Amino acid sequence: MDHDTLQFYRRNAEAYAQREITSRRERMGRFLADLPPNATILELGCGAGGDTAEMIARGFDVRATDGSPEMAAVASKRLGRPVETLLFHEIDAVGAYDAVWANACLLHVPRDQLVGILALIWRALKSDGRFFASYKTGEAEGRDQLDRYYNYPSEEWLRSTYAKAGDWSALGIESGDVKGFDGMMAPMLFAVARKRGGTPSKV
Repeated sequence: MDHDTLQFYRRNAEAYAQREITSRRERMGRFLADLPPNATILELGCGAGGDTAEMIARGFDVRATDGSPEMAAVASKRLGRPVETLLFHEIDAVGAYDAVWANACLLHVPRDQLVGILALIWRALKSDGRFFASYKTGEAEGRDQLDRYYNYPSEEWLRSTYAKAGDWSALGIESGDVKGFDGMMAPMLFAVARKRGGTPSKV
């Protein structure tokens, strides 16, 4: 993850904890409805733990993580359970999870590193595992007015990148607009992939 972007979230962990985001609940509900009961979920970039709380309430076994120790502490306090500090390149599980939930976090991965991170996620999933991630869409990487890095993919670029990272039996991408921390509406891509069964890739 971009160093300056990570530091931004470390400095603003408490401010993020005050946000209550409801716009993705319908999308998350559809994703969770496709999982088996008591499914194991790796959550990346859990932020203040809002999505984590919803998944736990629905009976899922969630491993919540965030790249910022300050944010992880905020989420841990909210949830009343430990939340790990985990950077994307530290994902080392093999065939361990029924699903990976990565809302509004992989969009900060530098373009030249995204294939490798997606391959680690593919490896961490069980056969037929599901994977959700969301991205601010665009045509070239850049920074927003808060100096946060974004990879800003197009749908075509994102599909190509996923294809290089692993063998997916399905990849659906929807578009929509979301209001960000900066108060601006941003066009988004919401990707849901399903891992095809097979031997974990070497990354």
